[in-house]
Amino acid sequence: MLEQIKESTHFIQGKYSVKPQFGIILGTGLGALADEIDTACEIDYQDIPHFPISTVESHSGKLIFGKLGGKEVVAMRGRFHYYEGYTMQQVTFPVRVMKALGIEKLFISNASGGLNPEYEVSDLMIQKDHINLLPENPLRGNNLDELGPRFPDMSQPYDPDLIEKAVAIAKKHNIRAHVGVYASVQGPNLETPAEYNFIRIIGADTVGMSTIPENIVARHMGIPCFAISVITDLGVAGKIKEVNVADIIAAAAKAEPGMTRIIKELIASIT
Repeated sequence: MLEQIKESTHFIQGKYSVKPQFGIILGTGLGALADEIDTACEIDYQDIPHFPISTVESHSGKLIFGKLGGKEVVAMRGRFHYYEGYTMQQVTFPVRVMKALGIEKLFISNASGGLNPEYEVSDLMIQKDHINLLPENPLRGNNLDELGPRFPDMSQPYDPDLIEKAVAIAKKHNIRAHVGVYASVQGPNLETPAEYNFIRIIGADTVGMSTIPENIVARHMGIPCFAISVITDLGVAGKIKEVNVADIIAAAAKAEPGMTRIIKELIASIT
């Protein structure tokens, strides 16, 4: 893995040599944030050695370099999921590469189902914690001490200072943004009513199919993280409706301006 990280990093730096300060991962239906970046360079995933290829609708598959909120960033326009058939090491490989490129903080977005009865479609939820229900951990196997410790601490998976700042930004702009717990499952099918109920009972406010592997790997390498969910459908008894990808993307698009504003101002506020 170390050699693959070096090869990918070397290739990318040959295309664009400016060090990014922050990394951004854009979830399903949330690629428009990339349009806010003053883009200096775009690289297709398929051109980068050892990078997986995104197979999901609405994930275009590009690394975008440029400025957002006056800061140098690298954004993944399209991520990878375990349900696509990739290993967890492949899913999280780009986070390893972003660290090698020099990022200091990681910002993650996702589309998720709302389990908290107070949540509505197109609300936002800032993640304060998570519950990992995925069948594999990206740190499974021999530990690479060059990347991080064998048993990384997860008492603060998401940075409290970034959470506090994001809440203040949302309040300032009257954006409906909750703070809660995200659970991740394998997918790709959506959950049954009984599964929604179970995941709510064990403490989650939203449920999705991503984010946690990237967070675990980032924390393994000592990268502070901020994550935000867009509620695209509801898993609350009496509010569960049949949905498809088009519905999810439409709900995400409605919430995206608020999410974009929060992330953009949050990045701008970091000194």
